[in-house]
Amino acid sequence: MKSYSLWLALLGGTPALAQSPTLPAPADSGTFVLHKFEQPIGKETYRLTRTAQALTYHVDFKFVDRGSPVPLRARLAVTPTGEPLTLVVKGKTSRMSSIGDSIEIRNGQAYVRVDDKVTTQPVAPLSFPVAGYSPGTGQMLLLRYWQQHGQPASIATLPAGAVQISRDGQDTLTFQNKPLVLERYVIKGLVWGNELLWTDQQGRLFGIITNDAEGDKLEMVWQPYASLLPTLIARAATHGMRLFTAEAGAQAAQPKAKTVLAITGGAVLDVVNGKLLPNQVVLIENGKITTVGPVGKVKVPRKAEVIQAAGQTLVPGLWDMHAHFQQAEWGPAYLAAGVTTVRDCGNEFSYINAIQQAIDSNKGVGPRILKAGIIDGDGKRPLGIIRANTPAEAAQVVQRYKDNGFAQIKLYSSLKPEIVKAICAEAHRLGLSVTGHIPDGMNLYQGVAAGMDQVNHLPYVASVLKRNADRSIDFQDTTSLRAYRFLKAHNTVLDPTLGVYELSLRPTNEDITKLEPAFARLPQPLQVLFQTMGAEPKVVAEYKPMLLSLYQLVKVLYDQGVTLVAGTDMGFPGTSLDRELELYVQAGLTPLQALQTATITPARVMKRDQQSGSIDVGKQADLVLVEGNPLEQIQNLRRVKLVVKDGRAYDPARMRQLAGYQQ
Repeated sequence: MKSYSLWLALLGGTPALAQSPTLPAPADSGTFVLHKFEQPIGKETYRLTRTAQALTYHVDFKFVDRGSPVPLRARLAVTPTGEPLTLVVKGKTSRMSSIGDSIEIRNGQAYVRVDDKVTTQPVAPLSFPVAGYSPGTGQMLLLRYWQQHGQPASIATLPAGAVQISRDGQDTLTFQNKPLVLERYVIKGLVWGNELLWTDQQGRLFGIITNDAEGDKLEMVWQPYASLLPTLIARAATHGMRLFTAEAGAQAAQPKAKTVLAITGGAVLDVVNGKLLPNQVVLIENGKITTVGPVGKVKVPRKAEVIQAAGQTLVPGLWDMHAHFQQAEWGPAYLAAGVTTVRDCGNEFSYINAIQQAIDSNKGVGPRILKAGIIDGDGKRPLGIIRANTPAEAAQVVQRYKDNGFAQIKLYSSLKPEIVKAICAEAHRLGLSVTGHIPDGMNLYQGVAAGMDQVNHLPYVASVLKRNADRSIDFQDTTSLRAYRFLKAHNTVLDPTLGVYELSLRPTNEDITKLEPAFARLPQPLQVLFQTMGAEPKVVAEYKPMLLSLYQLVKVLYDQGVTLVAGTDMGFPGTSLDRELELYVQAGLTPLQALQTATITPARVMKRDQQSGSIDVGKQADLVLVEGNPLEQIQNLRRVKLVVKDGRAYDPARMRQLAGYQQ
């Protein structure tokens, strides 16, 4: 999962005119358990001190993510009536990002300090200070402020933007054999997409499901009720998908499948035979491709909806083989970029099941999801709650994933070598393949020999190759040649995720539009996250030989006959796949070869090539219509005009709107 710097939006406020009825007095203290992948990884505790002038919340926030401590302290002060006075926050917001900021409101002015830079600006009515997703106590006070001020449609933020809060209904859970009724709220603008927050009937903060500064989903639950987290996660998935349909208004987010769809006059990219077929007609009926042939030789039924595609190219629906579907907004973001199938490489069990069910039942929008169930062990830096430390546990977990429709098993970093072998044996017995990280204490050879069919991330390969003094790879050394032969002989499949390393080693003083041309259209919270993602020029220079070697390694492995599939590990939602393929071309692959890693090759790898991966009669109607010819310029893949999934036509602009993109 990616690591980003936290979006920081320090906000200021002044009293509003209308006040709602007085809320119950806040509690003097509270503790919330922080979770990632359902695993409790830390706590947030606040302590309230009261004076005649202010209520001051002192917050300790800390979690340990895969062995890395992430501590943060904050102080938030409001008047006894809830008007903001001060916010001071200092510490870390993820394994790779930090914060050291403050805001003080005096006489209608906000004095904002970000690191060593101080600015002053007027405070607009209905404003409030909060430091992103953490600490959650800030969101608790933000919600109270919204309630005390008549539940306004929007609350201004400083230095720019706004948040919108709405009451979304109730959820009734069962706790200790008794019903527990929670009030559910939606917050937009604080992080990307819809954040869900619950309170109890007394207005006390109960839980938040949000995104952290790495783009991963993070949950916090009031400590006495932490056992209810899996239920909240499943509800969050269902509610998140439902919100898209509600936001779509009269036009449902999920379009109706037309009886017959005819796309005529465009070129068709045959990724199987490596040909571009000009001036073609593609007929689609009942979600399947029924005809592919030249204009003039294919009769278009009168009842068909006709789409003129002259000057455009039909490409098979794209595959992202390293997705982390952490929130519902990924669904329309993927479709907008032409991604119609993703392999989810590890997620919360109840969440990804609910997301997949919503999409498959047409209650939500998104690509087809192939699930890889994550398994870790009790090592130094474990992830999630699905663990296997004995062969018996391994067999039980693999069976659970099989029973719930997972296509693969994903290994993570803290598994013991003997358990890796047990997992692979049981997975293969049940007809599942195995992908993942090479666990700590093992190398590439040992992981593959233990039964791994696929490996995520190219550095696991680079780690067994001959390295030069500057960290670059000696591609011709016998040590390196041995590794290529080994991977080829074992039919090992690799998803390089080059874009991850490009982004993490991006010079922060360079224009980010080199990586993402449509950066200005990203949701504002994502822009702030990505702008701070990267490294100082000195660090970039030090690691540049290594990064360039990873690019070259893609070409070397491809030429050696090693199977590569395109995967992104998140990044820019949807369009990170475009960047991944651009990097493959930059490494020396042809545009056709790069496109095959995101179409027919992953379909073959996942044994779906009879249903997907190419534009052929009888296959699922998963297509992308792009302007221009991506074989001439791979960047043309970004110029998406229409996306078809299962015969349903999706407007990319509409999908971006649902995902919160700026038009």
